[in-house]
Amino acid sequence: MNEDKIIAQFRKGVLEMCVLKLSDGAAKYTGDLLQELKSSRLLVVEGTLYPLLNRLKDEGYIEYYWEESSGGPPRKYYSCTDKGREYLALLRQGWSEMVKSVNTIIK
Repeated sequence: MNEDKIIAQFRKGVLEMCVLKLSDGAAKYTGDLLQELKSSRLLVVEGTLYPLLNRLKDEGYIEYYWEESSGGPPRKYYSCTDKGREYLALLRQGWSEMVKSVNTIIK
């Protein structure tokens, strides 16, 4: 397995947590989410993000609303729900514990 594939697998594993965190607070447009993920070096394409957003919505972790756009069709804005914040806290705790465990082994 080459380095790009390994890094891609790591990114997929944390993408859900990152999307929840980014959508917590101010609602985010899909393009904004993609830009923030890319600027953090989590390269994600729309084909990956949209199914994740739909699943998070179906599970009640995020919600959305439509807003008119001055430059085209209406835009869908996503925000984290209270249930999503609770789930995010669990993900963050699990992530922290996993990082500690892995660092203990690889140091």
